[in-house]
Amino acid sequence: MTDKPMIRYGVFLAFVILLYAGTIGPFTAYLQEKPVEEKIGYVPDAAVLKIVSADQQLFVADSLVLKVLIYFGGLMNRSAKKLVAPPDYRSMHNALTTALKLDPYNIDAYYFSQAVFVWDVGRVREANNILEYGMRYRTWDWYLPFFAGFNYAYFLKDYEKAAEYYQQAAKLTGSPLYQKLAGRYLYEAGQTALAIGYLKTLLRGTVNRAVKRDLLVRLQAFEGVRRIEIARDRFRNERGKLPSSLDELLKGGYLTDIPTDPYGGTFYLEQNGKIATTSRFAFAGRKRGH
Repeated sequence: MTDKPMIRYGVFLAFVILLYAGTIGPFTAYLQEKPVEEKIGYVPDAAVLKIVSADQQLFVADSLVLKVLIYFGGLMNRSAKKLVAPPDYRSMHNALTTALKLDPYNIDAYYFSQAVFVWDVGRVREANNILEYGMRYRTWDWYLPFFAGFNYAYFLKDYEKAAEYYQQAAKLTGSPLYQKLAGRYLYEAGQTALAIGYLKTLLRGTVNRAVKRDLLVRLQAFEGVRRIEIARDRFRNERGKLPSSLDELLKGGYLTDIPTDPYGGTFYLEQNGKIATTSRFAFAGRKRGH
């Protein structure tokens, strides 16, 4: 009698393996035939994968996230300063959200969506949806509300929502820092300084080399902007007006040199005093989403 449950389990396990192989085999062959910019391709529905993967859901989720990381890393590695094609956002998003339905605790998915969807694709609201989904499970993780709070403040200008998430981060860390940010950043002179602190925090938790390299370049660009902003503000305080150009900051001794834009563009001063760059903080060939 004791052998019958084992036999039934063995038959069931064999069926699951065959079903899984029947799904993944054609899926892999399909990917190999697609051009590089579409390598993520079709991802089965999460409900199907839950049945097919049985007790291997965490492994399948890790595999999907790894597929996205390898895909994006491949685009970044082909050229130091140029993408061969715009990232396939829809496929990346589909793969990551499917992975999180299988394993909502997978931190790599949250880091990737924050680092790439926000900065490189411009899909801020979608990234926040992913972060807010993760907060329901990773209830101890202060990084998720910190990232969401930054996105609401810096990109979406929803300061009430940003303050809410900074307060949540403060409760999780026990530190008053985020409580102060929630109340003070509206009065701070530059969002660039906020962005620099954010990027440094994100870098500390990022292990993927392609993502880290992407963030380091952006950090370097923002640090250049901040150096110009400081010179601009000193000029305005001393002369009572905005400089007309970066050359005026150079000639007046407020800047020793104009920082280099690591994206290959040129920094310039807009009429309202904002520091901008011809690259728009993106490598040639990269298109920002809307």
